[in-house]
Amino acid sequence: MAAGRRIMTRQEFIKDYLPLSEALFRVAYYILEDSGDAEDAVQDLFMKIWTSELPGTVGNPKAYCITMMRNLCIDRIRRERNIRREPLSDTAMADEDIIRTTESRETLDRVARAIDSLPESQRNVLTMRAFENLSYEEISHRTGMNALTLRVLLSQARRKLKREL
Repeated sequence: MAAGRRIMTRQEFIKDYLPLSEALFRVAYYILEDSGDAEDAVQDLFMKIWTSELPGTVGNPKAYCITMMRNLCIDRIRRERNIRREPLSDTAMADEDIIRTTESRETLDRVARAIDSLPESQRNVLTMRAFENLSYEEISHRTGMNALTLRVLLSQARRKLKREL
């Protein structure tokens, strides 16, 4: 076993990771726009977490999992995009559906890049509010910032995203 890595116990997995399934599903559904794909993504993530060694001690399992879920979903979208580049069969989607789906995925990529370009404090507050569905009080407890500061950061993040998109 590499230095700084450890194997998770069954109890840790049940206590720290399984309760996150609803939040992870919401993130996956937001990105993939399909409940079946979102469920599959959550299961894939749980399998990945269960079968891999964790880097050191994960201080915030929820944040760790949401980041992994986002990356896993983006990988799925990229894989799907590569598959669609192959010749279409007679049963393939109509051209309009393909164009609409491609535009949606491109928009999603632009949104992800725009979120990544936000300052860390804005990105963290936006992520906790939009993806984790936390209240200002919960975010304040996590970050130590007061509610007014959180509202300002969230407002700034939203304005910057609107400008960029």
